[in-house]
Amino acid sequence: MSKDPAIDIHDSIASACPWNALSAEQLSSLIEQSKLQTIKKNGLIYAEGEDPTTLVYILSGQVKIFKKGLEGRNQIVRIVKPGEMLGYRAMFAEERYVTSASAFEPCTILRVPRQVILNLIKNNNDLAFAFIRYLSIDLGIADARSVVLTQNHIRGRLAESLLHIYEYNGVDAQTGNLAINLSREDLASLSNMTTSNAIRTLSSFADDGLIKVSGRKIQLLDFERLRHIAKFE
Repeated sequence: MSKDPAIDIHDSIASACPWNALSAEQLSSLIEQSKLQTIKKNGLIYAEGEDPTTLVYILSGQVKIFKKGLEGRNQIVRIVKPGEMLGYRAMFAEERYVTSASAFEPCTILRVPRQVILNLIKNNNDLAFAFIRYLSIDLGIADARSVVLTQNHIRGRLAESLLHIYEYNGVDAQTGNLAINLSREDLASLSNMTTSNAIRTLSSFADDGLIKVSGRKIQLLDFERLRHIAKFE
């Protein structure tokens, strides 16, 4: 496997779930049989309808998972951060991808062949349980968000999305802004609303002192009120 000198693959994944369930020999074998790949911003990692042949582990950068909706409008399902996986559900289910994934920003990924994962799972019960736990956590997050996005009003959906980004993707340590700078279109897609509604609601949040907005940069100011809106509006 070709290696990027800026990234030590072993150190990057050795202590990360689920790879921390592997023995040193198994981890070395996985790395040798995997492919390191750099993806440009907006570059496609996999497309809806394709057959899954690899599990994708994100080493750096953030990835957008989305699904095509009615009239060609994309719905962002989630934004995946470094240290997490994607494409594994379809791989284990032996189904085609039901979503697409693209690089939200330049990123580096590790593609682990499907058969390598399956062979390791057959010989490592701890790895199997780690994947079960990983899938279960993701299912819980997906279930919770699906209720919010289908039952909440516009203000509640946007407030929940902003809090979700804060809790899941974090903030810039120096500025306090959300770590990812979403376009209004992407924020609308993540919140299951139109772009115009997202713009208006974001402005109203800023006017009410709930957030601070500067272009694509957003800083959350009043968490208590945002959580109240996300839960009750």
